[in-house]
Amino acid sequence: MNSLWLTENKDNKNFKTLDENISTDVCIIGAGIFGISCGYYLSKAGLKVTIVDKDNIARKTTGHTTAKVTSQHGLIYTYLSKTYGEQFAKDYLLANEEAIENIKHIIDSEDIKCDFERQSNFVYTTNQSNVNKIKKEVDVLNSLGFPANFVTKVGLPFEIAGGIQFPNQAQFNPIKYIYGLCNSIQKNDGEIYIDTTVYDVKHNNSEFLTLTTGGVIKSKYVILASHYPFLNFPGMYFFKMYQSSSYVIGIDPKKSLFNGMYITEDSPVYSFRTAFYNGKKILLLGGANHKTGTPTTYNDSYGLLEDYAKKLYPNCEILFRWDTRDCITLDKIPYIGQFSHLINNLYVGTGFNKWGMTSSNVAANIICDNILGKSNKYSYIFDSTRINPIKNRTEIKNMVSESVNSLALKKLKDSSVSFDSIPINSGGIIDVNNQKVGIYKDTSRKCVCS
Repeated sequence: MNSLWLTENKDNKNFKTLDENISTDVCIIGAGIFGISCGYYLSKAGLKVTIVDKDNIARKTTGHTTAKVTSQHGLIYTYLSKTYGEQFAKDYLLANEEAIENIKHIIDSEDIKCDFERQSNFVYTTNQSNVNKIKKEVDVLNSLGFPANFVTKVGLPFEIAGGIQFPNQAQFNPIKYIYGLCNSIQKNDGEIYIDTTVYDVKHNNSEFLTLTTGGVIKSKYVILASHYPFLNFPGMYFFKMYQSSSYVIGIDPKKSLFNGMYITEDSPVYSFRTAFYNGKKILLLGGANHKTGTPTTYNDSYGLLEDYAKKLYPNCEILFRWDTRDCITLDKIPYIGQFSHLINNLYVGTGFNKWGMTSSNVAANIICDNILGKSNKYSYIFDSTRINPIKNRTEIKNMVSESVNSLALKKLKDSSVSFDSIPINSGGIIDVNNQKVGIYKDTSRKCVCS
């Protein structure tokens, strides 16, 4: 069963497939909300933009999101403040708050009809033992100057022990929004190609050659917006994050619904928001998270959500079922910016940690500012070349051991080679004293750890 967003927006825009060699200023690989947002900003700035996707527009994670436009990314601000300092936490908050306003500005200026609604967002608990954790997060947010509120009533059809209210957040239809961006890109002479698979990117002096099934794209800049970076080296992003699967059902509750967006701090995680379908408000209920590749059953995925929905709304009707995979970083912060110190003009945005609506706009602004020669005051937060996440050895061990089809495990198994067999300007994983080490061999044949 398709997602609500893709069911409502099946074929209202036709795009072509690449069938020739072309040149452009910026080649963007991936036509989800991050790639399309980059294309929007850069084409508005006058650059020639080419976007290419192996599927159709926003058919992967973006088309299967719950599309909450919020800076409340779980209970993250206590963690950020304690780990990186108060200013770091405040800048993370401001970056995502600005992203909400950026999205609203685009919607207004481009006259995009995408069911944008201002809503409060809530993180709540039904467990009394978690209330102090909730209150601590409120205190941290208030110290950062944000008007978060501690609440005990949120409008859900059950009692809570406590929650945090983030005012002035939003929700929308992500596919309608993206098609609005596509219209603007094409008006600015940008090109969008679908059903065109990129299988390699070559760097030659000051230009890139993006190799696709339909032709070669020559460009000065490349943005990897393909959800999970398909280039393994020298970035080694496969070893710095994992994928998490989650599920959503859309239901007609057969009764009136609340306002607001919600997610629980408790386990199992449940997420709520409303949406419009055939002129009627329905409920989107999400959750049942697990590491991608870990075996699961219907009862532990859709069945878990359906049982919970019927507990809350006994007469409800199941209208939609869909699932998605999100990239989760080891330190809870997205990777945004230069793909590697070793390659100029190659950029990446990934690891949005299930909060891709604001994170994609933050990423698009940081990378577009970089390409346009502008400074961005938030870029330091999301530095994609940071090494610290690899220090989280416990989570790396969990990534490899808990996920049967772990991408990190597969890459480690498949990529172990000898130093001499690695070509110049290429990377690989070698065994050093029975430990896996990622390296990159530069033009002088020196080894650089990635």
